[in-house]
Amino acid sequence: MKIQILTIFPDVCKSVFSESILMRAQEKNLASLEAVDLRKWTKDRHRTVDDAPYGGGPGMVMKIEPIDLALSEMRSPASKVILLSPQGRQFSDSTARELARETDLILLCGHYEGIDQRVADHLVDDEISIGDYVLTSGVLPALVLTDAIVRLIPGVLGDEESAQQDSFSAGILDHPHYTRPSEYKGWKAPDVLLGGNHAAIANWRREAALDATKKRRPDLLRP
Repeated sequence: MKIQILTIFPDVCKSVFSESILMRAQEKNLASLEAVDLRKWTKDRHRTVDDAPYGGGPGMVMKIEPIDLALSEMRSPASKVILLSPQGRQFSDSTARELARETDLILLCGHYEGIDQRVADHLVDDEISIGDYVLTSGVLPALVLTDAIVRLIPGVLGDEESAQQDSFSAGILDHPHYTRPSEYKGWKAPDVLLGGNHAAIANWRREAALDATKKRRPDLLRP
């Protein structure tokens, strides 16, 4: 899996790439992660990537030319280019699993007021949003996608079952988790988890996951 994040803030990505699961995925040669500075494809001495919007209005709009030049050089026949955008389809666990089957992803980050619409119309394969809110930059959503996707690559996690039992993997929230000590300040872990009856534990976890979903995310249970 090769993931490149095209952004004007590559240093934000580098710190995340060098920690925890993402670092281990690279050390195991299971993922290649790179933050690419879009300003490399600018032509003026100020390395300008944005301009005032046609028609007026607040903010600045990212120009199509440097993005086109960058993608022309970066993409391969196997590449899937994704624009992080509030207008995109909602990111979910199923989307992460879909993208984890790809071999080459380029995540394009928007900044400022937006990106020239011709980028979305002609230069990318998909648009994805991580939620119904607006951030100052697309770099954080790109890192969210990267983390969610890379952990699904076989061999990345220490326990292969972890990714299969997470929240949303079965369409509902995850069950509660407990560890030592079994009692702390009078707060006890459920007795069923301490008894060693695996069938009873599995049943408790299934019921607890459904109960949590009904209380917190009933929308997940609607047909």
